[in-house]
Amino acid sequence: MTKIELATGVYWVGAIDWNLRDFHGYTTPRGGTYNAYLIVDDKIALVDTVKHGFADEMLGRIREIIDPVKIDYVISNHVEMDHSGSLSDIMGIVPNAEVICTEKGKEGLIRHFRGKWNFRAVKTGDELKLGNKTLSFITAPMLHWPDNMFTYLKEDKILLSNDGFGQHLASSFRFDEDVCSLTGYDCDIVMDEAAKYYANILMPFGGVILKKIEEIQKLGIEIKMIAPSHGMIWTDPGKIINAYLQWAKGESKQKVLVIYDTMWNSTETMANDILRGVSDSGVEVSLFHLRKTEWSEIVKEVLESKAILIGSPTLNNGMFPTVGGFLTYLMGLRPRNKLWATFGSYGWAGGAVKAVNEKLKSGGYESVESIEVIFRPDEQDIEKCYALGQKIASMVKAS
Repeated sequence: MTKIELATGVYWVGAIDWNLRDFHGYTTPRGGTYNAYLIVDDKIALVDTVKHGFADEMLGRIREIIDPVKIDYVISNHVEMDHSGSLSDIMGIVPNAEVICTEKGKEGLIRHFRGKWNFRAVKTGDELKLGNKTLSFITAPMLHWPDNMFTYLKEDKILLSNDGFGQHLASSFRFDEDVCSLTGYDCDIVMDEAAKYYANILMPFGGVILKKIEEIQKLGIEIKMIAPSHGMIWTDPGKIINAYLQWAKGESKQKVLVIYDTMWNSTETMANDILRGVSDSGVEVSLFHLRKTEWSEIVKEVLESKAILIGSPTLNNGMFPTVGGFLTYLMGLRPRNKLWATFGSYGWAGGAVKAVNEKLKSGGYESVESIEVIFRPDEQDIEKCYALGQKIASMVKAS
């Protein structure tokens, strides 16, 4: 195997999951990675492990550099199994190594593995001297579990950020700047996947993210590279940090999403007329059918869109099941600073639009306008839908 070195004595020793297609309930069509990092000095530290089943790949990379029995410290930035799943494999080789994590991390690892290992719980500001290199620890609770922390290599100015700043992306490359080098045209696959990752995992924690970035800035920590536990390593950390600041603040583009499902095309007709009203007003708009687009892809678009319109036909006096499921998923992610509107159709009795509005209200949101149509939209209904699109476009422009 080719050794992949981030800095002198700092190596990527993770695993590539080319076949990953689902993670935490969202789709990963480009696969994923489980990044682990080996730091070789007078003492040797392994930062994070890999998902269960990928230990041999990680150990193979480690053996290209050192004999794994020489590992002195295993740093666990996060308990979740995609990072700690191979911890017992490592500890079987180095049972006397010190496991370094937060207090919550210790509780979680003991609870999961039942391992009687040599733990050291750390907090922000604690350091570990390996020789010429120093590891500094920064607790990061709720990014995205209570146990999370970052590990910072002081001399090399590398932030090992675990789930922060990650992406699900399998590639033969390890650094963000290399991913598009063979395509012959500009692309931003890494940032696209970073946005999807943030939207589907970290969006509820925007306030925490802002405080953590502010805390790191106050600590005077200079970052030349960010090495997350999923995806590519950021050689231009300012790019992803600025993106996180915008996302965490709920900053949006002048863009509208029309998200719907339909039974006999009445709600779909309404959706298309709303879209036409937005588009004719000169505002970007996208249309998503909930049974034809993966929800995690729609959520990525929600992240940077200003207005969200939800449409549902009535079924059994309530929302269509896909609309209800999607809203449950979306409300849990708590998108910030959005305009909302609702629409739908029914046959002999309504209920879908009311149910959608109640679901939005339970998440702390209010619909600026609602339209409900009986059976097929007539000419007046179509005019109302078109006018709703225009109204939303006007509000987006004014925001």
